[in-house]
Order: sequence, then C-alpha cells, then structure tokens
Amino acid sequence: MRFQVPQFIEIESKIFGPLTFKQFIYLAGGAGLIFLVHVSLPFFLTVMLAVPIGAFAVALAFYKVNNRPFIKITESAVRYGLSPKIYVWKKEKIKKATSIDQLKADEIKEKVPAQFLPKLTKSKLKELSWSLDIKHNIK
Repeated sequence: MRFQVPQFIEIESKIFGPLTFKQFIYLAGGAGLIFLVHVSLPFFLTVMLAVPIGAFAVALAFYKVNNRPFIKITESAVRYGLSPKIYVWKKEKIKKATSIDQLKADEIKEKVPAQFLPKLTKSKLKELSWSLDIKHNIK
C-alpha cells in the first residue's frame, strides 16, 4: 500500500480565503483593538490611534524582514531592549556528588564484573603517558 508523502510542509495552509490562520488572528486582533478604541474615545483620537494599530497588525500579518516574520523581529527587539547590555560572567557552582549519583555508581560497579575492569597501577599509567608523549612529539 502506498502512502502519499506531504510536500511543502513549511507552507502554512490558507484557512480564511487567502489568509492563513496566523494572519487572520493578527488582522482580527488589530480590528478588534481599533473597534475598542473607536467605542471608548472620540473620533479624532480614534483616527490617531487606529493608524498605528492597523499598520502594526498589517505588518504582523504580511511584512517580512530578511525572510523572517515581523513577529520574530519584534520579539527579538523587545528581548534585546529588556536584556542587560553588559555581559558579566557568572561562575556556576559545581554541584557535589549527590547520594543519587553515588547510588548509580554503586549500581554500575555491581553490574560490571571485576574481571572485565582493567587494573591500572601508577607505573602502568606513567608508561602509558610516556608512550603517548613520545607519539605526540614524533608526529
């Protein structure tokens, strides 16, 4: 049995005529906000506020900057504006081994037989480090 593989999954489907769901929500939200301003304020102030609100809603719905949606640009601008401009390095505390970590280590020791664990002495470690140093210096 053959199944049809969806193509162009990055393209949002048009739900409300030529608009996607996000575009419709942005435009409906802008229109609703303009309506609330119209009901609560005089006509002159309504016009003064409706133009920027409408422009912002249209920009959210349709405008792209460098092929990125305007909402992402706005989000980045707000995040940049609220974040500190000077980065100060903060040293994180090293957490000590908890009892859970110790229990896990004990479980591993129990599961792995002692015959498979290599036994390294100080002399073997010195030989190994010396041989690695020699190989590294030769290359």
